[in-house]
Amino acid sequence: MSLRSALLALLSSGPLTGYDVVKQFSSSVGHVWHAPDSQIYPELRKMHAEGLLTSRPVPWGSRGATKTEYSITPEGERALRQWQDQPLGYVRERDPAHLKAAYFEWASPGAAAAQLRAHIEHYRDQRTQALQQIKALQDRTSPTLVRRLAANPEGQWERITRFKVFAYEGQVARADQEIAWAERGLRLLEELGELGEPGSA
Repeated sequence: MSLRSALLALLSSGPLTGYDVVKQFSSSVGHVWHAPDSQIYPELRKMHAEGLLTSRPVPWGSRGATKTEYSITPEGERALRQWQDQPLGYVRERDPAHLKAAYFEWASPGAAAAQLRAHIEHYRDQRTQALQQIKALQDRTSPTLVRRLAANPEGQWERITRFKVFAYEGQVARADQEIAWAERGLRLLEELGELGEPGSA
């Protein structure tokens, strides 16, 4: 998946200004594909230049100011469908946490345990966020989902919602796995007498 695919998916439910794209990206698509604002705006302009999006100025505030509103074009919809219809090309993974763990013998006393505790904390936070997204989707209180459902026939609502829940369930499962792995690492350090004190490095 690329940033372009994520933006096409977001805009497929209707027009958005660049500002609203950034805002909705961070609260929806951004949970599964991170991108800073500094990448989103240039990509929108590039997609517009390539005919995947149209744009128009819309009023903003007073004094005649405007913002650019983007809409997906038929060519953009074709690109979105093509992305969905082609299997992902998987690449060899870069995993800094697991790479670091493979060489914990070089760590100072307590540093390995500190790293594993940080890993657990990170994935607990990720798990909590994913569960919050699942609840908002199931309750249909997610603003992004509400907007998408409004742009589609009611007969498609359950299908749309369940696919999104499924995606976040994958994040919960991944978080559970990473937490369990790090907890096994802490037990290993304890067995080796290298656990250290909580918070030590």
